[in-house]
Amino acid sequence: MNLRIVDNEEQDDRYDLFDVHFYTDTIKTTVTSNPDIITQWISQTLSTTRHVIAGLDVEWRPNFNRNQQNPVALLQICVDRRCLIIQLLYCHSIPESLVNFLGNRDYAFVGVGVDSDVEKLLEDYEISVKNVVDLRGKAADVYEMRNLRNAGLKELCNVVLGREIAKPRSVTMGRWDCKWLSLGQIQYACLDAFVSFEIARHLNVASSSSG
Repeated sequence: MNLRIVDNEEQDDRYDLFDVHFYTDTIKTTVTSNPDIITQWISQTLSTTRHVIAGLDVEWRPNFNRNQQNPVALLQICVDRRCLIIQLLYCHSIPESLVNFLGNRDYAFVGVGVDSDVEKLLEDYEISVKNVVDLRGKAADVYEMRNLRNAGLKELCNVVLGREIAKPRSVTMGRWDCKWLSLGQIQYACLDAFVSFEIARHLNVASSSSG
């Protein structure tokens, strides 16, 4: 089996730790809404990485009618084999460390359709992500496949990494606003950010590239 998740059953009620196993990779995943834990994670990341490239994704409860505008519930950031899942809905305050991290033009935040994600992040929480790279255009150029400009993460994962990633509708359309996320949700949220990071690494996206 190429995918599984292990709950490390952390005793600290400020966060939960999981190991998400995807093929040969193990992604250390932290789930939290605590500003101190977010700051700690960012600090540790910056202490080990000079040229930051981060996979970025967001999730929110689906809007089932035109008048519904559910806010972003989760923000996922992945650098190398470390993923941070922030439950923004339950954050008492947004730490300055996160605002500064996402607003640093020297770092590249990569994803698929990431422009609309960061637009919603700005709209819902006034958090600005300064340097955004949509992987679709980069992949289309590298592989000389124009159709990749409209590809989803699943197709890009297959073309660039040669790996399959599941996108079950039951999880995609689930209750991302829940305080207690299921293992399936955590696994899904982690992989969206991790696969984006890995694709960027394979495509040699540089942290100095502009959106």
